Amino acid sequence: MENYLWIFLCAYNIWVVSSISSGIKWVRVNVPQYRVPGETALLQCDYDLGNDTLYSVKWYKDHEEFYRFVPKERPQANRYEVEGVQVDMSRSDRKKVVIRPVSWKTTGLFRCEVSAEAPSFASAQSEAKMEVVALPTENPVITGVEQEYQIGDEINLNCTSGRSHPASILHWYINEQQIQKPEALIPYPEEHHRHGLVSSVLGLRFRLGNHHFRGGSMRVKCVASMTPVLYQSDRESIVQTQTLPLREALLLVKSGVGRICWEVSMVSIAVVMVLST
Repeated sequence: MENYLWIFLCAYNIWVVSSISSGIKWVRVNVPQYRVPGETALLQCDYDLGNDTLYSVKWYKDHEEFYRFVPKERPQANRYEVEGVQVDMSRSDRKKVVIRPVSWKTTGLFRCEVSAEAPSFASAQSEAKMEVVALPTENPVITGVEQEYQIGDEINLNCTSGRSHPASILHWYINEQQIQKPEALIPYPEEHHRHGLVSSVLGLRFRLGNHHFRGGSMRVKCVASMTPVLYQSDRESIVQTQTLPLREALLLVKSGVGRICWEVSMVSIAVVMVLST
C-alpha cells in the first residue's frame, strides 16, 4: 500500500511540475510612452503560452477592462466603455489593440492579462504607462524686470512657461546653481488655457549683492522641462530614456559702478536679457 501511495505522489508531483513548466512562460507589453492628442496609439501584447491553449486576452486601463479577446466566443473580440479609450475594433486582435484618437483622458496605466485554458488555468500579466502630452511651443518668459538696479536692491522676477500638458516644471538658476531655498522661490497657481493646456509660473526673489557676481557678471536662468516618466513595475524599476526638450530663459547681469541698466537680445532658442552699465 505504501508503495502504491509513493508511486501516486511521485506521479502527482511530476504532473504538477510538468504543467507549471509547460504553462505561460511570459507576457510582455509594448505601449507608447508619449502620445499627442488626436494621434493613434498601438498597444501590443506578446506572450509565450508554452504548451497551454489561450483562453483569453484582457486589456485594462487603470484597473478598468476595456477590451477582451476570447477565441472560443462569438464574436471573439469585445470592447467596453472606459473614459479616454476608443478602441478601433477593425485593427485590434489577440496580440494588439489600437486606440484612436487619444485624448488627455487616455493617460494611464495599461495592463494586458493573458489566461490559459484547462488544465493549468494559468494567467500572467504585464503593464506599462502611457502619457498624452503637448509640448510647449514657446520659450519661457522672464518678467518683472526693472529699468535700474543697485547693489542691495531686491530682485523680483517671474518665469512663465509656454503652454503645455501636463504643466512644465520650472527651475531657477543663478550662475548655473539651482536655487532651492524655499524663501527665494514663489510658486503661483497654474494658468489654464483652452484645449486643456496649462502654463506654470514660478517667482524668484533675492537681494542683489556683490557675492552674486563672478568675473564681473551674474547669470540668472529659468528652465522649463517635462521630465521623463519614472515607472515602478512589479519587480523592476524602469526609467524611460526618451526625454522631452528643455526650454530656458537666461538673464545675464554685468556689474558696474552706479546704476545697472537693461538691454534685451535674442539668441538661439533662449531669451537672453543683458544688464550693463
